[in-house]
Amino acid sequence: MGEAAQAAGRAPTGPRRRLLRGTALLAGAALLTGLLQAAGATASHAAPRLAATAATGSRAATVSVNGLDPQIPTPGGSITVSGTVVNNGKSKITDARMAAHVAPGGALHTRSALESEEARTGFDVSLDGKDINGHQVTMPDLAPGQSAPFSMKIPVSALYFGDSGGVYVVGIALDGLNAEVPADHVLGIKRIFLPWYGDSSGAEPTKITNLWPLTDRPHIDPRGDSDSQQSPIFTDDDLVKELKPNGRLGEMVKLGGSLPVTWVVDPDLLATVEAMTKPYRVAGSGGDVTNPTQGTGSAVAKQWLNSLKTAVAGHEVVALPFGDPDIASLAHHAKGTTGDLDLVKTGTALGKTTVDLILGVQSVTDVAWPVDGAIDSSVVSVARSSGADQIITRNDSLREHSTLDYTPTSARSIGDGTTAVNTDAALSTAFDGTTSAPQSATLAVQDYLAQSLLITLEAPDKQRSIVVAPQRMPSIAQAKAMATAIDATDDSQWADSAGYGSAVKAKADPQANRKVPSSSAYPKALRAGELPTEAFQQLHEVQLNLDDFVVILTIKDRVTVPFRNAMLRAISTGWRGDDSAERTYRDSVGTYLTDLIGSVHILQKSDLTLSGRSGTIPVTVKNELGQPINGLVLRLGSNSNIRLKIKDPQQPIAIDGGHTRTLKFQTTASANGPAQITAHLYTRSGALYGGAVDFKVQLTNVTDLVMLIIAAGLLLLVLAGVRIYRQRKRHAAAEGGANGGTGGGVDGDDGGDTGGTGPEHPGDPAVDTGQDSTEPSPAGEKVDG
Repeated sequence: MGEAAQAAGRAPTGPRRRLLRGTALLAGAALLTGLLQAAGATASHAAPRLAATAATGSRAATVSVNGLDPQIPTPGGSITVSGTVVNNGKSKITDARMAAHVAPGGALHTRSALESEEARTGFDVSLDGKDINGHQVTMPDLAPGQSAPFSMKIPVSALYFGDSGGVYVVGIALDGLNAEVPADHVLGIKRIFLPWYGDSSGAEPTKITNLWPLTDRPHIDPRGDSDSQQSPIFTDDDLVKELKPNGRLGEMVKLGGSLPVTWVVDPDLLATVEAMTKPYRVAGSGGDVTNPTQGTGSAVAKQWLNSLKTAVAGHEVVALPFGDPDIASLAHHAKGTTGDLDLVKTGTALGKTTVDLILGVQSVTDVAWPVDGAIDSSVVSVARSSGADQIITRNDSLREHSTLDYTPTSARSIGDGTTAVNTDAALSTAFDGTTSAPQSATLAVQDYLAQSLLITLEAPDKQRSIVVAPQRMPSIAQAKAMATAIDATDDSQWADSAGYGSAVKAKADPQANRKVPSSSAYPKALRAGELPTEAFQQLHEVQLNLDDFVVILTIKDRVTVPFRNAMLRAISTGWRGDDSAERTYRDSVGTYLTDLIGSVHILQKSDLTLSGRSGTIPVTVKNELGQPINGLVLRLGSNSNIRLKIKDPQQPIAIDGGHTRTLKFQTTASANGPAQITAHLYTRSGALYGGAVDFKVQLTNVTDLVMLIIAAGLLLLVLAGVRIYRQRKRHAAAEGGANGGTGGGVDGDDGGDTGGTGPEHPGDPAVDTGQDSTEPSPAGEKVDG
């Protein structure tokens, strides 16, 4: 009897009707009368039991409403509902028909009532009402698991809409029989919400501002945005698919161009697409930027940019800070460091310049948009400190007072010159769950229309200005559903479209909440998706190293500009939900800087030999950057200052881009043996630059040994001469004695000093050598001595 009661009094048809009629006659009139009297006497207690019974039987089939035309019914018109039904039960469905059930309670007038209806499942005759006579559509019998399409046209007059406006609940149901319940009953139902303006002509239409976001995750590799002015390197070529006319971003531009919306744009996306219009490169497998391939999306990028320029003409454009920085992550994990806030400030100025230049518009700027509009005191503080005077919030975070029985205007001051644009959560999230399934889109559109009507009817004598901020990166299906809803609402009698500028300037409702929620009220689910503290610590360290690096550059902007862009991209909101990609990108920022710093380095040296008391030690520095560098000092140090002294151990150095430079250091040796030499580069401020190069110098004091040998040789010559002289004298004396002879003298060699100029020891730097010069010192190299 419970399932029979679901059909709201309708009699079964066909053979089943005849069988039941015979059974009823056999039971007897008296018994039937008693049962009816009992049912009538306990009507007030029977509804819960009926609902419980119906909850089982009405799930035997699934009803999907895939189409509704029109979305807003009009007096004297009709609506066409189409979709499919599937038999989920274990028995065959017979005597089936599609029917419309109209809720007997009349129209809904509050948003809370609508939320209750959206949460309700199953069928309850007391809430869903009887089916409409004369407008059923016969369906074929359905075996278990079998599906069938349907389409039914219903006159608006048959829906019993009253004169007063509101949202009517209409259940599209499959009625019929199955083995589980041998009586006609509802086998499955799907409720739709039909907005009905009625005689509400005196109501003040609500002004609705719909934001239309164009954002994406970063695509330009930090290491590919180099100072060599080459074409940029992309991490991937995924944007090509997105930018095509049937891609996500292509659809967003195509749909938005015909809608009354305010565009919200990440300037990095525009800069990236503009870079694609020229030749660009794509990193190889595993992010290998040393072996990039040629990008394929130049033609698509040009077409998309041209279409976007046409689409935004005459519309307001909000420029987010460049890269769409995640200010909630900054607030909760960066500890509010001034460097991070300055970076976002720079991104704000860069964002406006980029959007205005590429699109040819005057964009609105100084706008912060935290994820899902969720805020707390720290998020607001970071937004203010980074230069934003408007924050796009949402009223499931900045909640209205419970005593307020209508939806107030979105904009309101929250102090210190900051305006919170408190968007409507129900309208903003209406399409979050929309997928490619047609039913999801259909129901989302009807929910949006119903919510917008009820906002107006909540306080028909108060005109309010409401802002809607959907998800940052809608899918194609979501974008299409959003467009349908916005277009239908714009054509309705209860709403007017408005731009962002007028929404911000709208007079605030005195009862609107202005109190920023505490940190404890911030959603835990959103905190879990934030950039980690280690990300900001790592980037902060990178920034310190970058500051030390750029002091040696002669064309600083060729490094600071692309690096600033990379830092902004590293903290992008676009990384939400993709921790691995975020970490990879962040690490590559550090790698990028390490590569740049390492491009200026001392060439490795082999051990040297120093023969003599003095000599020069050559040290070569190479600059692999695409620009000249200066401001570096090359310094030599020795671990044996007693053996080896270095005259002028530090010398300034400047090198053209792509060249090497060799400096020579004068040395003096005082003893033999090895000396350990270390070569360092320093900035002029005294900061250590890059790594050190160590090499050994073997000292051999050759000059003293030579003099000793010469002295010994001279002594031997003198001694030999004396001996000869004596021998000759004795010989002469002997001959003289014998001959009475005469004395004689000894011939002597002319002597003379031998000398020569020692090696020259220039202290001036050598001239620049080209890229092909020999770099490492050869093994066993000897320095000038």
